[in-house]
Amino acid sequence: MTRPIRLEISLPAIRHNFLFTRQHSQARSLFAVIKANAYGHGVLDTAKALADLADGFALLNIEDAVLLREAGIDRPIALLEGPFDAAEAAAMADYRLGGAVHSQQQMDWLAKGSADRPVEVWLKVNSGMNRLGFRPEDAAAAQARLRTLPGARLTAIMTHFATADEDYGVAEQWRRFEPTAAASGLKVCAANSAALLRHPHTHGDIGRPGIVLYGASPFENETGSDLGLQPAMTLSADIIAVQQLQPGDAIGYGRRFVADRPMRIGVVACGYADGYPRVAANGAPAAIDGQPCQLVGRVSMDMLTVDISHLPQAGVGSRVELWGPNAPIEKVAAAAGTISYELMSAVMPRVPRVALG
Repeated sequence: MTRPIRLEISLPAIRHNFLFTRQHSQARSLFAVIKANAYGHGVLDTAKALADLADGFALLNIEDAVLLREAGIDRPIALLEGPFDAAEAAAMADYRLGGAVHSQQQMDWLAKGSADRPVEVWLKVNSGMNRLGFRPEDAAAAQARLRTLPGARLTAIMTHFATADEDYGVAEQWRRFEPTAAASGLKVCAANSAALLRHPHTHGDIGRPGIVLYGASPFENETGSDLGLQPAMTLSADIIAVQQLQPGDAIGYGRRFVADRPMRIGVVACGYADGYPRVAANGAPAAIDGQPCQLVGRVSMDMLTVDISHLPQAGVGSRVELWGPNAPIEKVAAAAGTISYELMSAVMPRVPRVALG
């Protein structure tokens, strides 16, 4: 493919970020969250990079879990939403997979299993997120039933925080969850990335680092670099044309940007069909040779435009870092009214990818 756009993944950065999280965690073990193709970083590459560091892996799709097993990844694997049907419950036993149990229906599927190959399950408690899980007052009955199932081995109790990254914090959810967890006698799995960095009393036995592994901050108004993380993903593309604008000239669809001075504009081979957000505002950060530049005009399907008036060395063939070490993905996301998680996981398959290190 000759179109000059690329997605580079730094596996050493992912390892650094895991070790950084380990240093800041009081959890006894850490399951690396690699759902959504490891937040766009490549599930198999990421798992291999962390195979000697992570105590286990947490993901969503059983297909990804099977891929890891068939590639020789032998660490414990937990499916964060558990099985989606009876066949998946059986496959969890076949491939030595564990995971969440959040409903009576999932218990019905597990009831068909065998004591010869029990599935390790984590009871999911709804402490206030109100998506999945048993309410605290129903957790004891759910535990009791799970303990009667030959095909299940109950080992942990888990919950998920809605606002660990915000000022509201985790106090209310922890107040609901902690007594239930303590009474269960099970391993506790509660802390996500934000809780691992901000709420040590929630760390328990199993932590679930996600976004921090990839070098981005879970907190608003802070970048991963501010925290000591290393960005693991760099999206870049080349300038394929240069336009000279005069005052009053507009750029691109909708005349969203009109020049108020003479300007040099670089046309970059990346657009929303590659995963760059169409709604990114004028001024979204980018960089050329480590020097900052800014998005101007509306992002189109295959191209976007940046102001290179102050960069005389930039021209056709110059590589533009659209997010990465010199253009923090958190700031690009803020310019698009979204979060770094979405940008990472939205890069399209047509963008060539290379894992480095």
